[in-house]
Amino acid sequence: MATRLEAWVEEAAQKVRPKQVVWCDGSESEAQQMVERLVAEGRTVHLNERTYPNCVLHRSDPSDVARTEQVTFICSRRKDDAGPTNNWMAPEEGKQKIGALFDGAMAGRTMYVVPYLMGPADSHMTRAGVEVTDSPYVVVSMRIMARIGKIALDRIGKANDFVPGLHSLGDLNPARRFVLHFPEEKLIWSIGSGYGGNALLGKKCFALRIASWMAREQGWMAEHMLILGLEDPSGKITYMAAAFPSACGKTNLAMMVSALEDSGYRVWTVGDDIAWMQPGPDGYLHAINPEAGFFGVAPGTNELTNPNVMTAVKRNTIFTNVAMTASREPWWEAMTEEVPSDLTDWQGHKVSAGAKGPAAHANSRYTVPARQAPRISPKWEDLSGVPISAFIFGGRRARVAPLVYESWSWQHGVFVGAGLASETTAAITGEVGVRRRDPMAMLPFCGYHMGDYFRHWLEMGQNIPHPPKIFHVNWFRKGSNGKLLWPGYGENVRVLKWILERVNGKGQAEETPIGFVPTTHALTLDGLDISLDKMEELLRVDAADWQKEADEIGVFFKKFGDRLPPELREEQAHLTERLNLVTSAKG
Repeated sequence: MATRLEAWVEEAAQKVRPKQVVWCDGSESEAQQMVERLVAEGRTVHLNERTYPNCVLHRSDPSDVARTEQVTFICSRRKDDAGPTNNWMAPEEGKQKIGALFDGAMAGRTMYVVPYLMGPADSHMTRAGVEVTDSPYVVVSMRIMARIGKIALDRIGKANDFVPGLHSLGDLNPARRFVLHFPEEKLIWSIGSGYGGNALLGKKCFALRIASWMAREQGWMAEHMLILGLEDPSGKITYMAAAFPSACGKTNLAMMVSALEDSGYRVWTVGDDIAWMQPGPDGYLHAINPEAGFFGVAPGTNELTNPNVMTAVKRNTIFTNVAMTASREPWWEAMTEEVPSDLTDWQGHKVSAGAKGPAAHANSRYTVPARQAPRISPKWEDLSGVPISAFIFGGRRARVAPLVYESWSWQHGVFVGAGLASETTAAITGEVGVRRRDPMAMLPFCGYHMGDYFRHWLEMGQNIPHPPKIFHVNWFRKGSNGKLLWPGYGENVRVLKWILERVNGKGQAEETPIGFVPTTHALTLDGLDISLDKMEELLRVDAADWQKEADEIGVFFKKFGDRLPPELREEQAHLTERLNLVTSAKG
């Protein structure tokens, strides 16, 4: 009798009708075979073997360069369960409409079966998935981003439990591009795209959208969060998880080279994108990074912003849609101060002198094994996960939000995360300074109604004897001259040090209407050229600005209707009351 896995693979094969089916073992020889197939197809090239050994550059179809939220659907049985922030499609409609696109989609192609694990092989927090795909690029990428092959099959064989995912490139027509999630079935379908977030089904599709649904059912958390460890001079490491919307320096923070290393403060990387967390026997929330690699945005990455990743990508890396130098090395905007004179752009065209537009695509990527990061934490694959002492939310705000503040309580911290906002940049939307609410940085990734998601957060706080303290940071506050007040990057460790002090019951702070804000002398500023005036501006809480913020959060909350937990309405009301007291006192 066929196992559930064998039966599902056979069912998928009957639908897409490939010329052959290959079960992937995850070996190095298999990966090299896949790369050679990609090279033969003409969109992938080997890079300089001397300076970038075992690295390739892949050029995707110009129409297929990013996640496509507009064609990403949650196919829950009830529309209300998907909520107002997700696209919804009835499961029956999805199976019929998208199923027709899968009919014979792999004719003449090979169907690869990729069993994979999200998380360390022997961890109780790990979950298994199986992706079938007709893309060798997906196979070699999944080998970096997850644990694939026999190690996954062994685990699936014991439990007969996995999340199935069906993926096909189809004809790459954007009009026939869909990413569907069937949360009750724990099933993923994706067709018409080869891009990472749409095609590597273990990543956003499983590890966040499906896993968030599973986590609510099973009493854990699946979050769009980096995980880092901050080592203090005594050698003790305190772990923190942080959520940021796009363009807010998430990966750079996870891999930071600390400006206080000489004082004994060092940052260790556990993960840069996703955290799965469960209450541990010690009463703390324990987190694993379910991924095995980093899938990062290349433009803007350099020796200043992220020297650790620049070292990591020097070998065994897949670069996607970056430019290439005459010496066959990868290049992207802001990688070096000077632009190389003889470049080939991300579509394979020679860059002429004075050409306008970027040589690398704005969303070009690197896919690199996590183990290659110079400061990868020794605990990054700990089977029990690392205990989280602090949650950090952050956004890009030119004003309003101070450099850092601590919430009053867990409930207030959930309110802070639920109202999280960030301002768009010209590189992303063409409009600067447009505020977008992105609760817990999960808006595109929560697999169910966000009102229920907020409720789950509130309940988790009640189930954890030692819940993480919750903070908000803003590296992007600007002065009246429009320039950033805080230097950022490695200097951000000074803020992490204050957070560490607050976790340990220390750290100077003053009470404000929004929470605890550091006093002007609370942060360690030794060796940093920053004036007292700048620090006062960075930490200032303006009641009028915050009243407008509170009102906007209230408007945002209305979209969740009666599924918004009343506790969050209470927190909004309390914030308004505190602001009114300050305004009245001044008046």
